[in-house]
Amino acid sequence: MFVPLVEVTRGRIVESLHVGAVAVVDSRGRLIAAAGDPAWATFLRSSAKPFQALPLVESGAAKAYGLDERELAVACASHSGSPAHQEAVRSLQRKAGVQPEDLLCGTHPVGDRAEAERLTLAGQPPTALHHNCSGKHSAMLALARYRWGGVTSPEGHAYIDPAGALQQDILRAFAAMCALDPAQVEVGIDGCSAPTFAVPLERAAHAAARLMDPAGLEPARQQACASIAAAMMAHPEMVAGEGRFDTALMRAGRGRWIAKAGAEGYQLIAVRGGVAGRGAPALGIAIKVSDGDTTLRTKPLGESPPRAAPLVALEVLRQLRLLDENDLGVLAPFDRRQLANWRGLVTGEIRPAFVLD
Repeated sequence: MFVPLVEVTRGRIVESLHVGAVAVVDSRGRLIAAAGDPAWATFLRSSAKPFQALPLVESGAAKAYGLDERELAVACASHSGSPAHQEAVRSLQRKAGVQPEDLLCGTHPVGDRAEAERLTLAGQPPTALHHNCSGKHSAMLALARYRWGGVTSPEGHAYIDPAGALQQDILRAFAAMCALDPAQVEVGIDGCSAPTFAVPLERAAHAAARLMDPAGLEPARQQACASIAAAMMAHPEMVAGEGRFDTALMRAGRGRWIAKAGAEGYQLIAVRGGVAGRGAPALGIAIKVSDGDTTLRTKPLGESPPRAAPLVALEVLRQLRLLDENDLGVLAPFDRRQLANWRGLVTGEIRPAFVLD
């Protein structure tokens, strides 16, 4: 099921292990490589966001409201709540006629250090706009207004209701990208109160590959996939934030891939066709760290990355021969590295512990 993916040493002893599974699938649905069980089913959490944005584009709502790439990128984001992120969300809302009070995502501590300090000094609590999912929720509200003229359906379903028509359309779009029937997708409620989906890792990886190469899909979906991928590559700072892995990886990729992390140790990467070699198909990479990849955070979100999933992602790309030395230099803070104690003494290292089959 799961295999060791990352080991943490103290001196010469392996003190801790992160176990999990990896699936690499091409756009034709062929399993290219794996570690552990690629058929393991688990929730994508926020890694599902690019697929949840598909109906916004293919319905014509994004075009009707004049949404630009920055706003599409924040619709796919787990952002840090910085002023730039908030402005992108507000801009999407203004164009779609959505109000901040319409958001049903709740609030949480702000990930961006400067914004968190500003709120503390001002004695102000975080708002729903600071929530890392506020872009996704605003996009769902925009689709609801486009279809119904309001934020609830004529039947009275809230925009996040799993049984409502809007979420059922999103579910169908996601399932189709995975080449599954909607009944084969397990639906759960995410931390932001919107639905999220669980499928086998290899199906999620296939969906990621098709996002980069949607050939064979209906024209509207092909265009939606192309628009979302282009927006994420053009504005990686909107998808996560400064100091965060998704943003750093996409910047280093320079149009070669997109990346979207999810909670509880999930990571999804979609690699453009031809990157792995002339004529090579697009690839999707799905990673699950089984322990949830949480660490005791002593710094804000952008300054304390998950311990294992980014390192696993880089090792997968390295083993697929998709990273060069320049890439690895830029991404060194997320890669194999020495660990130090509070006095700065080196105590061990964190390193990959797997070979792809």
